[in-house]
Amino acid sequence: MKPSENNYKGAFFLLLLSVFMTVTQGVAQNEQGTDEDAFFIRTIFDKALTEGKCYPWIEHLTTKIGGRLAGSPQAAAAVEYTYQMLDTLNLDKVWRQPCTVPHWVRGAKEIIRISNSVMGSVELQALALGNSVGTDPHGISAQVVEVKSLDEVEELGRENIEGKIVFYNRPLDPTQLNTFAAYGGAVDQRGSGASKASKYGAIGVLVRSMTTKLDDVPHTGGLGYREGVNPIPAAAISTNNAEMLSSLLKRGEVSVYMKMNCGMLSPKPSYNVIGEIKGSEFPNEIILVGGHLDSWDIGSGAHDDGAGCVQSMDVLQILKRMNYQPKRTIRCVLFMNEENGLAGAKEYQKVSYEKGEFHVAAIESDRGGFTPRGFTMDGHPDIFKEKAKKVTAWLPLLEPYGLSFQKGGSGADIGGLKDQKGMLFGFYPDSQRYFDYHHTADDNFDAVNKRELELGVATMTSLVFLIDKYGL
Repeated sequence: MKPSENNYKGAFFLLLLSVFMTVTQGVAQNEQGTDEDAFFIRTIFDKALTEGKCYPWIEHLTTKIGGRLAGSPQAAAAVEYTYQMLDTLNLDKVWRQPCTVPHWVRGAKEIIRISNSVMGSVELQALALGNSVGTDPHGISAQVVEVKSLDEVEELGRENIEGKIVFYNRPLDPTQLNTFAAYGGAVDQRGSGASKASKYGAIGVLVRSMTTKLDDVPHTGGLGYREGVNPIPAAAISTNNAEMLSSLLKRGEVSVYMKMNCGMLSPKPSYNVIGEIKGSEFPNEIILVGGHLDSWDIGSGAHDDGAGCVQSMDVLQILKRMNYQPKRTIRCVLFMNEENGLAGAKEYQKVSYEKGEFHVAAIESDRGGFTPRGFTMDGHPDIFKEKAKKVTAWLPLLEPYGLSFQKGGSGADIGGLKDQKGMLFGFYPDSQRYFDYHHTADDNFDAVNKRELELGVATMTSLVFLIDKYGL
């Protein structure tokens, strides 16, 4: 016999009621969570998914402004745009915090070309690494030597390195389920490879792009020259080109021609953009949400880190829309110059310590706008264990949304606040696709999924609400 539609509806209602009771009973047993909190978090998600502003904000940031390299006109435009958007939210205070940033420019397109007896002359897909010096106007040419690590450069020594171009070809470990762990295991060759090679007399450096994906898209990223080391030009090549170059080197000598027009200009004035809602009971306890406003000049910095900026802005927008009056001060900070210097973060931290501020919590979103998985937690050893225990007691409220907490890094822009002895959180979305886009010309608006971005806003807002209500 076919059940009636009413029977279906009745059964469905009972199922929903059962699920809800299971969740709220678990929450009710939590000394820091109630069924009222569960309803409020549900409302946060509803508002973020229906009345959020993050998606139109990121569309403007990426399609109307584009790549926002510190010191560039686009970075200045991004400062003005986000300041104006925060100023429309009726916050208690919105301001620009001055900082001085390095001004590196890429210049004309790089030319990186290999020559050998097998394939003749082949141009590679390449990008100068951020902060790299350029070549002389005529370029440089030398034989290539391949290495897998910085230690291997030391082992080869000056007799095998001097006068050559060093090719770092250590891939990201594909067996790492956490792609950020894979990135961390390989990125030293990009950040320090030029200094190490220069120490032994190399005249240039090529680095395999930091991604698990095999494609023709090169990934840029920052490097640093150690004090006292002669700076040499450094470029990243696509993973497909890295595979090809490695294969050719197994068959004989390969020479590379490099012509790069990049270089560092005089520092420029810029700003962090900050907005806050003042706390009603504990205004001196600050809950920070933030991301970095700058990006590399290629692509338009959608996932890195336009997503984190608009999500942080939208946290305040959602709370204002819900007429929520926080106990603690909730502050959005859009940091300038994370990519190649952290000037904005250093200035923010300097001012914060000078003022004697206390950040009870800081949450950074700088891992892309993908589906939320939860948060990583960090903090001063004196307080971490106790406060992490309080935070994880909220899991019954967040697990229904697929969220969890784990120990791990928080974010480059907020790490310097650790000595204030509040908790530091890194918003943690699914990371599997992030390094397909990271630091590439493909990191554009069309790579961002609206719903995933909004779910991130809801996730961050929920944690802000719990910290604000219960403290740490």
